[in-house]
Amino acid sequence: MELGISIYPGHSDKEKDAAYLELAAKYGCKHVFTCLLSVEGNREEIINNFRDAIALAHKYGMEVILDTAPSVFQDLGVTYDDLSFFQELGADGIRLDECFDSHKEAMMTYNPQGLTIEINAGFGDRYVDNIMCHHPKKDKLSTCFNFYPQRYTAISYDYYRKCCENIKAAGLPISVFINSQVPDSFGPWPVNDGMPTLEMHRDLPADVAARHLFADGMVDTVIFANCYASEEEFRQVTAADPQVLSFKVEKEAELWETEQKILFEASHFVRGDMSEYMARSTQPRVIYASGSIPPKNTRDMVPGDVVILNDSYARYKGELHIILKEMPNDGRKNVIGHIPENERILMKYLQPWRTFRFING
Repeated sequence: MELGISIYPGHSDKEKDAAYLELAAKYGCKHVFTCLLSVEGNREEIINNFRDAIALAHKYGMEVILDTAPSVFQDLGVTYDDLSFFQELGADGIRLDECFDSHKEAMMTYNPQGLTIEINAGFGDRYVDNIMCHHPKKDKLSTCFNFYPQRYTAISYDYYRKCCENIKAAGLPISVFINSQVPDSFGPWPVNDGMPTLEMHRDLPADVAARHLFADGMVDTVIFANCYASEEEFRQVTAADPQVLSFKVEKEAELWETEQKILFEASHFVRGDMSEYMARSTQPRVIYASGSIPPKNTRDMVPGDVVILNDSYARYKGELHIILKEMPNDGRKNVIGHIPENERILMKYLQPWRTFRFING
């Protein structure tokens, strides 16, 4: 799993772009997206605008993909069988925001410059299958969804999954955009309603959107679409292990020492014989059997609650539950807190044997 950023030379300040690339490199970013669709000027002006930023990205070990379309090819005098202009810019690949005829996309993967050809992952309708029928050079073909600056126009989760399943069946990598929530962030167009791939992510914190994509398991690269994401957003996104389902928890009371250890230090996985009422993590009851967990905050339980069984529950003391269905509390379960409302989308991934953890801080 890789993290990426976007920069928009021609719409931004070179010094700020340089500082942003340095920050992104600090947090291990490997991918830079930038856009030629909104850029004005001739070939020489575009080269002057983009070449320094691309060279700096390469200095930090990042690959750079340029967003293009047939109209860009026409304006710049580029043809699908001569992509040398993009090599002049220093790009590692080009993204085709619009389609050609499937055969041309396949033929472009054989370009002598070695550029990666990235197709629009959201076209559906067997677009990927049509390209694969023309025998592309597969190691030079990848996919990337759109971002959507206009509110309510981004794609649904169901459509996203449908596209991803088709792409994964073809064995191609997938990139998806998330949205920085920094005020006054911007993209290539004069609209600032956020720039996610999925509409459900538009108003979510960046790390929640990223953890949702990680949990879903389809994406290979997550890219900040707008700039400039904050260092705190980078910190939170990169703090999450993409292989482990992770939640924040809003605590309702001070935790006992044993509860603190169970919540943040124990290894959690969902018990295989999963109940419809809860996801059970049972190993903590073994590891912390000698710890004390006096009863506290034993209210009735609702979906999203995080519960640890207290001293009154004999051999089950120390189990941790994430509640999936409303149920009464007989006083033997401490409700230590709940999963934030905007993270409830992650609960669907609590499946038998799934490893999960809680984020401390």
